[in-house]
Amino acid sequence: MTTLALDRPAPPRHISPGKGLQHALSLAWRGILKIRKNPEQLADVTLMPIVFLVIFVYLFGGALSGSTDAYLQMVVPGIIVMNILQACLTVGVQLNTDVTKGVFDRFRSMPIARSAPLIGAVLADVVRYVVCLAVLMVVATLMGYRIATSPGEFAVAILLALAFGLSFCWGSVFVGMLMKTPGSAQALMFVFIMPLTFGSNVFVQTSTMPGWLRAWADISPVSLMANALRGLMNGGPVAGPLAGALAWMAGAVVVFFPLATWAYRRRV
Repeated sequence: MTTLALDRPAPPRHISPGKGLQHALSLAWRGILKIRKNPEQLADVTLMPIVFLVIFVYLFGGALSGSTDAYLQMVVPGIIVMNILQACLTVGVQLNTDVTKGVFDRFRSMPIARSAPLIGAVLADVVRYVVCLAVLMVVATLMGYRIATSPGEFAVAILLALAFGLSFCWGSVFVGMLMKTPGSAQALMFVFIMPLTFGSNVFVQTSTMPGWLRAWADISPVSLMANALRGLMNGGPVAGPLAGALAWMAGAVVVFFPLATWAYRRRV
């Protein structure tokens, strides 16, 4: 009887939500340490903001707005949204890489909440967003951009940009868990994000677009968040575009968080 009892598998451990959050934060710290040891992982969020600012302001600013200074004021909030959305790509690709390399097999053998590696990776991605925003604002300021509102409104704009990235990163997690290889995950997400960002008012006013494209661009989450940030950073209406952007963010979490969780449990 004793032998039979010893041969039985141990019952699954119950992990409280508080413990699960601790596990997720520990794994988020692991992700941050990985970035610290390999800072080249930040190459995309440090170089791309500079590339987009220089190219669009100095190459197209005069033609699109008549003045590079005026165009810089208009485009900086939009490029914030664009770069935050593109930074979301990495978390899905990195999660896919960890799964294909067997890292999650080791996590599964540890006495931690099953969702902790997923949530930890998403929380660690906030560091990338912060670096992206810091680089972009420093370069924009050197190029002549000036915030026309109060420090409090600017702080709200930054927090909204971070929340925007956290909301839409769940779509990246879903794709990363769904695809078989990191390369295919990155390619699929790029196909969706590029039309989403360029089919918006980030670089040009929607009034210059064909009717069918304008109809979408006016309600695009990228356009709405860009307008909200313009109001908070440059001055102007905030409530309308912010309400629309928050609705899109809530919708992204409601749709993609369950899908990402399902794909994650199915994969690991």
